[in-house]
Amino acid sequence: MSIEVVENNVGHLLEGPHWDQASGSLLYVDILGQTVSRYNPGTGNTVKVNIGKQVGAVIPTRSGRTLVAATHEIGFLDWDSGQIETLIEVEKDRAETRFNDAKCDSSGRLWVGTMGFESLPPGLNEKVLPGLASLYCLHPDKSLKTHLQGVGLSNGMAWAEDYKTMYYIDSFSGGVDAFDYDVASGTIANRRRVITIPKNEGFPDGMCIDSEGKLWVAHFMGAAVKRYDPLTGEKLRTVQLPTDIITSCCWGGANLDELYVTSSKLSLSEEKLKAQDTAGYLFRVTGLGVKGVKAELFDDLSHLA
Repeated sequence: MSIEVVENNVGHLLEGPHWDQASGSLLYVDILGQTVSRYNPGTGNTVKVNIGKQVGAVIPTRSGRTLVAATHEIGFLDWDSGQIETLIEVEKDRAETRFNDAKCDSSGRLWVGTMGFESLPPGLNEKVLPGLASLYCLHPDKSLKTHLQGVGLSNGMAWAEDYKTMYYIDSFSGGVDAFDYDVASGTIANRRRVITIPKNEGFPDGMCIDSEGKLWVAHFMGAAVKRYDPLTGEKLRTVQLPTDIITSCCWGGANLDELYVTSSKLSLSEEKLKAQDTAGYLFRVTGLGVKGVKAELFDDLSHLA
């Protein structure tokens, strides 16, 4: 196994990595930096655009456009101008919430959660306000359904290969939950705990799944990404990172065998920032001996048929 830095000091709160197979590039966001980035490992070049608002997630679409969930709106991003063509807005009257993590299912629906927060000086910091978050699903026809409310902090999502199970993280709940999933209707039921994470190992944050059905969970304040068996709850492997605040992970590369990992400077003291000089960096882990599954795209074409 090898861990390398692929981008240095690129943001304050990196999140939402998503491998775009069409372009062979990695999309990710800096929430507090209000930027969306596209990193091409083949050229080493990064395209970065500031959208002027906190952005929780970036997802490619079936038409080739780019969808973002930023503050209270979901819409298409113009990479040249940073402008957003809004599809839908939620919680517009709630200044204390914003969009956070998002993923698509195999039917092209966008599942996206929110979080509650309080901005702290000097402006690139925040305090989480638990219990204000929700989990939504945006369908290709632009209809929106609320599935969960009163969530501590909506975060990582993944689906089993047969799409009969959806995995979900409320970071403040201390673990990973599973739902029975109906992919035909996009509904969830029968919530249960499948993985419990001790408090001394940090908070579960972003998550992805591999081709063997095992979950890889980023540990915020835990300096690691850990692999779990969701059928038994067993921890199978730990990938230790050189900084405490690990936010998310996704599979990328031509063979989907490279694990990209995002990190943050959030919640680190000045002393720790000096000691952990890779905080806010983008990492790539190779040689893990397992592959991921392709990330699904938002379906922005079916409603045109």
